[in-house]
Order: sequence, then structure tokens, then C-alpha cells
Amino acid sequence: MPTSREIPVLYSAEEIEERIITLAREIALKLPPDLMIVSLLKGSFVFTADLIRALYKIGLHPQVDFMTLSSYGASTESAKTVTINRDLTEEVKDRHVLILDDILESGRTLQFARNLISQRNAASSRIVVLLEKPGKREVPISADFVGFTIPDKFVVGYGLDYANYYRELPYVGILDIH
Repeated sequence: MPTSREIPVLYSAEEIEERIITLAREIALKLPPDLMIVSLLKGSFVFTADLIRALYKIGLHPQVDFMTLSSYGASTESAKTVTINRDLTEEVKDRHVLILDDILESGRTLQFARNLISQRNAASSRIVVLLEKPGKREVPISADFVGFTIPDKFVVGYGLDYANYYRELPYVGILDIH
């Protein structure tokens, strides 16, 4: 494994913080205050924590629940199937749900989550992602709120991992896995 000193920075901690503040403002302008955030773990835990604090600072107090979906395992390529490893504990029926994920690549995980939320009769569902790789999309889905659009590189840090390593990095970096 390369050390964190060997991983080039794509977005610094400061750039991420500034963008999350802007995202919180965008969300507050477009979504109702009785918002429920569904955070898709594991990769989005850092993004979730920072976004809900930014929402709090501008007066929103969303309910937050977590779901763990799996499509990668220890691989760098998405599998074709998505499984629920941990389901929500709160009811989404008649709620305005903001599905939060770290990265939108193939779209399979987010499509699965949105369909599940819809089947459970949420009043509405929107998607916010920290990162988006438009060139990797395999299903027709888009995010309503996007932190950064990134090139087709493997990224780690700020919650994103490679085999559960590098989540602790305070920035998003490009990992050369070849």
C-alpha cells in the first residue's frame, strides 16, 4: 500500500469544506425543512457528518438514517448487483428524502437506493453526491446536487477507500492502483 504522502491531492480539505457549505445552501433553497437524509455507508460517513453540520449552521435540522449497500467489496470495479447489508431503521413513508453518497460512478447503487426509497412511498427523493464520474455511468441516473465532477481516476480519502484503507485522509486524492 502506498503511504498517504504518495497520493496526489485532487481536492484539498479546504476546497471540500467550501464546496460543502455551498451545497448546504443549495439544498436549503430547494428542499423542504422537514428533510430526512439517508446516508449510504461506508464511504459517505465523512461527507454526511460535514454536510449535516453545514445544514445545521444555516438552520436546517434533518433527521439522519444510514443504509449500507454493497456493490464493490474489495474490488475497484462495481459489481452488477447491489445488496443491502444494513437497512434503514426509520420510516421514509411520506418523507422528503435526500439520499447522500460519496461518489456517483456506475449509478447502480444510487439507482437501487432511489428505487427502494420510492417503493417505500417517500414523498420525494433527491440525490446529493460529493463526487461524480460522468464517464462511468451504466444506468440512467443523475444527482440533484454534486460537489465535484472528477476525471476517470480511482480516488480515495475523505471517506472513500481502497479495500478499506485511506478513508482517514482529509482530502480526496488519486490512487494509482496499477
